[in-house]
Amino acid sequence: MNSTTVRNLLVRGMLAGLAAGVLALVIAYWLGEPNVDGAIGFEEAHAAAHTHGGEETELVSRSLQSTAGLATGMLVYGVAFGGIAALAYCFALGRVGRFGPRATALLLSGCALLAVYVVPFLKYPATPPAVGNPDTIGKRTALYFLMIVLSVLLTIGAVVLGKRLAPRVGTYYATVAAVLGFVVLIGAAFAVLPVVNDVPDHFPATLLWRFRLSALAVQVTLWSGFALVFGELAHRLLRPQAQAADAGVGQGAVPVGQ
Repeated sequence: MNSTTVRNLLVRGMLAGLAAGVLALVIAYWLGEPNVDGAIGFEEAHAAAHTHGGEETELVSRSLQSTAGLATGMLVYGVAFGGIAALAYCFALGRVGRFGPRATALLLSGCALLAVYVVPFLKYPATPPAVGNPDTIGKRTALYFLMIVLSVLLTIGAVVLGKRLAPRVGTYYATVAAVLGFVVLIGAAFAVLPVVNDVPDHFPATLLWRFRLSALAVQVTLWSGFALVFGELAHRLLRPQAQAADAGVGQGAVPVGQ
């Protein structure tokens, strides 16, 4: 793949990430923000019942956080992750099997969603703001990113293992072996890494469940939207190039017997 194609895919990836960020922003505002407000309100009410000090001054208002702040964060994140995903797509295209541009985008996005978010989420699920011990935020962040790194590395290892086993045992058994190996090693990581649960016992379980479901819905929307938009953009870019290459090969072929 030449540098011009990589650059064009990078631009399309960033545009697709922006579009996916808009979709995720709608879900985050519609589903996530009411739960964030509920969590903050509950903790403020609980804190007010136990303290009698003056109120702290807000540096940034909650209304600004839930509108302009949320929009800026989601859109910038969408563009950044779209560019990174596009570069990964350039490397994966043609190396993960005989898949077309759109199928490769769906496969890559699905694997990335599982490796980067779902698997770490199962070990260290999202916690609402204003909930939890602020003294442990550094430890929780480090463990979460460690889980992401382990999940991504094990996913890459599973793909490599599956490709190496496929010529020997067939695609089906190679896929089963790769998935089982990934599950076993991830399970070992889950067992070894410490458990972190800073959510107070008095916090409503229903509100916590809704918050975590909305956080998962935002990520699913982001990655799914990117896969669909970028897959279509990549297909429209790469299909004419493939057709031109095939036409060039056909014109340059020498008929048998001449």
